[in-house]
Amino acid sequence: MSRQRPGTPTLEEVAALAGVGRGTVSRVINNAAGVKDSTRRAVQRAIAELGYVPNLAARSLAGRRADAVALVMTEPDWRLFGEPFFSEIVRSVGDALTETKVQLLLTLVRTDAERQRFVEYARGGRVDGVMLMSVHAEDPLPDMLADVGLPTVMLGRRSGEESVTYVDADNAGGARTAVAHLLGHGRRTIATVTGPLDMYVAQCRLRGYREALERAGIEVRPSWIAEGDFTEESGRRATAGLVERAPEIDGVFAASDTMAAGALKALRAAGRRVPEDVAVIGFDDFPLAQHTDPKLTTVRQPLEEIGRTMVRLLLEEMEDSAVAWRHVILRTELVLRDSA
Repeated sequence: MSRQRPGTPTLEEVAALAGVGRGTVSRVINNAAGVKDSTRRAVQRAIAELGYVPNLAARSLAGRRADAVALVMTEPDWRLFGEPFFSEIVRSVGDALTETKVQLLLTLVRTDAERQRFVEYARGGRVDGVMLMSVHAEDPLPDMLADVGLPTVMLGRRSGEESVTYVDADNAGGARTAVAHLLGHGRRTIATVTGPLDMYVAQCRLRGYREALERAGIEVRPSWIAEGDFTEESGRRATAGLVERAPEIDGVFAASDTMAAGALKALRAAGRRVPEDVAVIGFDDFPLAQHTDPKLTTVRQPLEEIGRTMVRLLLEEMEDSAVAWRHVILRTELVLRDSA
């Protein structure tokens, strides 16, 4: 039988007895995702022992929660919304929220007017937190949301000095692994198709490419680098230019699977066999990678785990606004198929 304490037990007393933070107790009460089973049981035992009863009605009447979060896509180029990356992240975030009472809202914010309008919308209590995707280097939206005290988690980061909470993959490390694989199989004239270089993710993958070649004692030539924008057409166009400028290339590292698919088309059009003449590696491991000809060797970034982690960190910040900003970088993995 539960032991009743004098007075009304508080959330803080439950947290102290369970040996966890106040935010963790709130997440258990709200059946939120991302709580270990052992921690959930400890909180439930503390609730039973103290006889704590959550005052959900009072919280609702106080208007403190909208029970909704926004997933904001800030990419100004409409074409990119058709790329697999966006749909995979939306799916993983949605899956992570299915066990909660929190509604997911999707919105586009691309201009200064739209940024200001969204901040006013969000600070009006219509959402409890925000997740941001595809943020470019000079985008002020994360800082605008932080200034009004709205819990915010970014997918990726604007620079190496990012302060706002973010979840990212090890982009530089994944690129180094990809290029090291090409080097290990005898490739010595390795080109790259980068993403848009005003995005830190593209800068990191380019840095990893450079580092792998430099460690092997190979000088990187400007003619081996072409910038794309993560679309298949940009990968095709960039690779066609690479072959024209540097016909000696025997390997291509593309900073996304969709650009790698475009690279395969350009190489085929130029009469180059893959992987016999030119080996190709992408980045992401979208389902697309298993349907190219040949099947694509690629760097897998854990998109499902990225989505779950973004949701977990956002829920924690929503429950306890005093938590420190967190920076989480998840491991990548080289997936070997037929193209390299």
